[in-house]
Amino acid sequence: MSDTNVDADTAAEHHVGAGPRDDDHTHADAPDTNPLPDGAADRTDDVGEVRQTHAVLPGNTPDDGTDAAPIALQRSGRPDHGGGGTEYWVEGADWESLDDAIGESTLTINMGPQHPSTHGVLRLVLECEGETVLAVEPVVGYLHTGIEKNAEFRTWAQGSTFFTRMDYLAPIFNETAYSLGVERLLDIEAPERAQAIRVILMEFNRIGSHLVWLATGGMELGQTTMMTSGFREREHVLDLLESQTGLRMNHAYVRPGGLANDVTEDFAERCLKLADYMEGRIGEYEQMLQKNPIWVSRLEGVGIMTPEECAAMGVTGPILRSAGVDWDLRKRQPYCGYEQYDFEAAVGHGADCYERFLLRVQEMRESISIARQAVATLPGGPVMVDDKRIAWPSKLALGPDGIGNDPTYIRHIMGESMEALINHFKIVTQGFAVPAGQVYQAVEGPRGELGYSITSTGTNRPYRVHVRDPSFVHLQSADLMARGHLISDVIVVVASIDPVMGGVDR
Repeated sequence: MSDTNVDADTAAEHHVGAGPRDDDHTHADAPDTNPLPDGAADRTDDVGEVRQTHAVLPGNTPDDGTDAAPIALQRSGRPDHGGGGTEYWVEGADWESLDDAIGESTLTINMGPQHPSTHGVLRLVLECEGETVLAVEPVVGYLHTGIEKNAEFRTWAQGSTFFTRMDYLAPIFNETAYSLGVERLLDIEAPERAQAIRVILMEFNRIGSHLVWLATGGMELGQTTMMTSGFREREHVLDLLESQTGLRMNHAYVRPGGLANDVTEDFAERCLKLADYMEGRIGEYEQMLQKNPIWVSRLEGVGIMTPEECAAMGVTGPILRSAGVDWDLRKRQPYCGYEQYDFEAAVGHGADCYERFLLRVQEMRESISIARQAVATLPGGPVMVDDKRIAWPSKLALGPDGIGNDPTYIRHIMGESMEALINHFKIVTQGFAVPAGQVYQAVEGPRGELGYSITSTGTNRPYRVHVRDPSFVHLQSADLMARGHLISDVIVVVASIDPVMGGVDR
């Protein structure tokens, strides 16, 4: 048995296609004027006009160097466009087994991972009967970063720079949840000023995350005006975060023990100005979308999940509250002083994608209210614990090119105090040790419960940090929400989940 390579010219000459056409007519008595391509070895006897061949065609060359996969070349007996040849049609060359993709009455198709509406590199395997979805299987792992494993080889302070990059639309939440967990192991509390600033930045970060959800969801459903408006407003949120942390995203601003540096003198003014601006814009979003019949019809009645189904799937956040369950960690298990602010957890009862839209818009209003209260009661004092064995030694300051060391501090360690210089190098290079123990610390992120399970063995770096990211947990509910709907409704379901793949493939 010999392998034969059929080059592109030969394939084009014989018009190699995807399968037999319905209008092809095979004549058993037609003269065999144009046999199979030169060198293509028969694998079986002729059966009618179909031969199993062992030809290597373009796109059918195995990567492992083994024999080419058998393909079926069917002669149509009809002259090709050149006038005189025989057309050959390839069946099954792109499938290992056609039976794997086609059942008795269903078809399995891919959506993603290169798809503009799957919110990153998410692959969905859909089992469909016609246009109706029978099952959805999310396939993850295309954006694996290894952040959790990398953190085991870094000091506790360096952890913030890793975890802020997971859910990159909610970096402040990741930094805060991680820092709160480490602080519990250390049995310390960040200063009140640091906790209030954390709350303010988290709530504006929540608004920014919901704006991206609203903008991308609008774009996927044909509401391009919402896309441009959402990203326009998000720029103002990023401007605020950059003005205090030095970076638009992935800030590493919240650290175990407090914050990297204090806020600027105009921080309160900036926050109130942004709050006033966003209040007017949120009303515009509601008028734009609630009166749009296409938007409403695409969302209403799609992706319904009952409270019992939410509990079974581990669903939290806006999806759970849209089903009428009043569960918000800021209210139920308060942290960072949330108990002192007057706000309501947004709760709906429609349990569908449209209810989640209404609920997230209401959450943005509540975030503005919380931020206003926190700014009005912002206490004075330090933003980092006073324990020099834990606190980051550098007196960081915000400059025109980001956060850097305060020149006064540099003069102190380089020219005034050898002890301060030694402490600086020990903390920066070795970090601090955390007592042995294990904690689970959760915060209410834009997508739901964001939890950190942190284990310490008493050394200067984590033994294990495992993250309960809501995007990862909620993706399994896509199957339940999409069943019985059309393929186009899968886009609506995924948008209502609002997954961020950086938090899924961590």
